Amino acid sequence: MDAPQARAPRQRLDVDQRRDELLTAAVDVFAGATYSAVTVAQIAEAAGASPALVFHYFGNKAGIYAAVVELELELLLRAQLAAERALDPNSASRDRVRAHLLVLLERVEARPSMLAAGDEPAAANEVRAKARARTANELRRILGPTEGWARHDYALAAWSGFVGDACRHWAERGYPESERFPLIDTALGALEGALGDWMR
Repeated sequence: MDAPQARAPRQRLDVDQRRDELLTAAVDVFAGATYSAVTVAQIAEAAGASPALVFHYFGNKAGIYAAVVELELELLLRAQLAAERALDPNSASRDRVRAHLLVLLERVEARPSMLAAGDEPAAANEVRAKARARTANELRRILGPTEGWARHDYALAAWSGFVGDACRHWAERGYPESERFPLIDTALGALEGALGDWMR
């Protein structure tokens, strides 16, 4: 009779590794379901961990969901900036904003959880509010100086909401490829109309 095989000890992860493992699992779980439909137990199972560990690192389901939203939005911004850097340095501001929109639609289609849902917790809403402010700042960088122009401040503050609603409409229609570029043109036209003109 063969001797029983010794089980390899489970590798101990440091704090950051364990948190990242839980967060990665949560990203995948939330990608396929709404916030209210997901349980902490599902996230823990996907990570091969216990629910208690999720609570330890994130406090509650709202906490880990907010971390998922923050990560998704951070990765989105990185991809958008990379797409912008790939353009000719002399590209017009409209083309730079268009590059950001193209990346946004790609990620929205791949990760529906990118879009805000009605049942999101307050913690996630706060993350999204910060991301909208960051988007407005990126637009200011692309467009050039806008200080003292109240019209421009309103335009930049409101544009993210317009784009988000347009993306949700596209998602509800099943992400038709034939409507990808009409959506982008609409978003660019809305920004240009709100600004009065492209700054540069």
